[in-house]
Amino acid sequence: MPEVEFVRVGSLGEIPEGEVRAYDLPIGRVAVAHVEARLYAFSDACTQAGCALSDGVFDDREATIECASDGSVFDVETGEPLSGPAQDPLPVHPARLLDGWVEVGEHPTG
Repeated sequence: MPEVEFVRVGSLGEIPEGEVRAYDLPIGRVAVAHVEARLYAFSDACTQAGCALSDGVFDDREATIECASDGSVFDVETGEPLSGPAQDPLPVHPARLLDGWVEVGEHPTG
């Protein structure tokens, strides 16, 4: 299995606990959520409407994000759609914290 290539997207301080930030990477726009000292990275584009999920409603208690356009709700850990019109899961990326910097895997997992 090939080693995961990570890209530095910003400092942990840029993503406050319970919030989401989006970053433009060579592979596309990726959103990063900070939940209870864990980081989740996923495609910022809703699989139904194509709009920016980082503009939607993030529920840090449930670790879900809701599309502001069509109301689709996704699990940020698995990418699975939980409700709404979206049927396809979000691509999710590995994320890690390294010396205070947030890094995201260049390619989705799974």
